[in-house]
Amino acid sequence: MTMVEMGIPTVRSSVSLAGRPDVGHLVDKFGRVARDLRVSITEKCSLRCTYCMPEEGLPAIPAHNLLTADEIIRLVGIAVHLLGVREVRFTGGEPLMRADLEAMIAGCAERVPGVPLSMTTNAVGLEHRAAALARAGLTRVNVSLDSIDRKHFARLTRRDRLPSVIAGIRAAADAGLAPLKINAVLMPETLAGAADLLEWCLTEGIALRFIEEMPLDADHEWAREQMVSADRLLSVLGERFTLVEHGREDASAPAEEWLVNGGPATVGIIASVTRSFCSDCDRTRLTAEGTVRSCLFSDQEVDLRGALRSGAGDEDLARLWRGAMWNKWAGHGINADGFAPPQRSMGAIGG
Repeated sequence: MTMVEMGIPTVRSSVSLAGRPDVGHLVDKFGRVARDLRVSITEKCSLRCTYCMPEEGLPAIPAHNLLTADEIIRLVGIAVHLLGVREVRFTGGEPLMRADLEAMIAGCAERVPGVPLSMTTNAVGLEHRAAALARAGLTRVNVSLDSIDRKHFARLTRRDRLPSVIAGIRAAADAGLAPLKINAVLMPETLAGAADLLEWCLTEGIALRFIEEMPLDADHEWAREQMVSADRLLSVLGERFTLVEHGREDASAPAEEWLVNGGPATVGIIASVTRSFCSDCDRTRLTAEGTVRSCLFSDQEVDLRGALRSGAGDEDLARLWRGAMWNKWAGHGINADGFAPPQRSMGAIGG
């Protein structure tokens, strides 16, 4: 297997800060400020969603290359106290694959009290851990769920685990992990069931957000002409529901909201491809191997793990992180001529 097939990015241990203003927060050359940190903690997953992972899963990351819980806690502290991060979300792969997740959450909650700590999960097995995670300090969860039909779910994920997912969602609600949100990726094979999924979420009292499929699949089979757009989804949902555009919660929120049947319930659509919101992006990403990735679609990463394990101080690590974000791209460029998808898939980057 070649490095490209494994999705190995270009990793740097130093970055240029030329022209950067002398400020602590994570500003980039286009004036955006990153306040939302996504922390991938593993490449492992209990499902094999077709748009995210190959059937055999991702190549395993050697254990010594993964950030430890203590290293993640330290970096989250740096992000909040030195870099102005205001929200932290843990992702994967599937974060529930980490046995030390509760300890990690508890350590972060102690290090950055009052900062929202959330998690993106497929909810498989969450029913057994939701209460403990809430006690540790997790505030809410986003659950990835593309179909409420069991057979269809099994085809999409290559695993027959929908009952476990539903049990996990309900356990999260019972544990007070709110607001609880469902994320569903739009694909031709899920469009027919989109209204059923929305109906189920309305019944359960859960917010639903559909996401336009982006070219982040491990098999590199994404094609623009096969992509389901936000407009196409609205047309299909409009056959069953009355939808009125409601706008965004704030400028940096990726989801545009529509009132459903007069409200107060809404449905969100993250139109990453057809209605790009790159100009308002406020995210910074930390991979499971301890590199800063400034954009989902950039294969340029800056190594924090090496510096951390070599004895770098907090301000040294913060400086590296600032440099990584200062050099962030203007946007993903999906609609530009010559666009090339990143080598890493979504499962390897973290959502």
